[in-house]
Amino acid sequence: MFDVEANGVPYQEMHVDGGAVSQAFLVPPSLNARAALDKTGYRRNVAAYIIRNSRLTTEWSDVERSTLTIAGKAVSTLINYNGVGDLYRMYMVTNRAKASFNLAFVGEDFQAPHPTEFDPEFMRTLYHFAYNKAAKGYPWEHAPPGFQK
Repeated sequence: MFDVEANGVPYQEMHVDGGAVSQAFLVPPSLNARAALDKTGYRRNVAAYIIRNSRLTTEWSDVERSTLTIAGKAVSTLINYNGVGDLYRMYMVTNRAKASFNLAFVGEDFQAPHPTEFDPEFMRTLYHFAYNKAAKGYPWEHAPPGFQK
């Protein structure tokens, strides 16, 4: 809760995680970046490098038959695929701008136990895995899943 004041009247506002709306953004989809670049005379190649610190799929898990656990699984699945939808939007925006699209994400080649949220050992393992991939020249994807170039 945040204490705020509007028109001299104090009250409290509740703010939620921005991820409830969007997992990632590049530029507003209404912005035609190519038109803006052409108008300014800017002539360099434009590239977008997008790093999604997550998988692009939702892992299967057995869910207890209770309203809260079912709702929790539904929300986590919704949030994950909302993030994938953000990638599709960014891909379309970069195509319109004639910019290159470069995507990194946690792929199926990373396998490590993930016993709890915010597990330091899991995070260290993921960091070292990604670091080693990058050190060898990261194999960027140039389209989100389902799009063929």
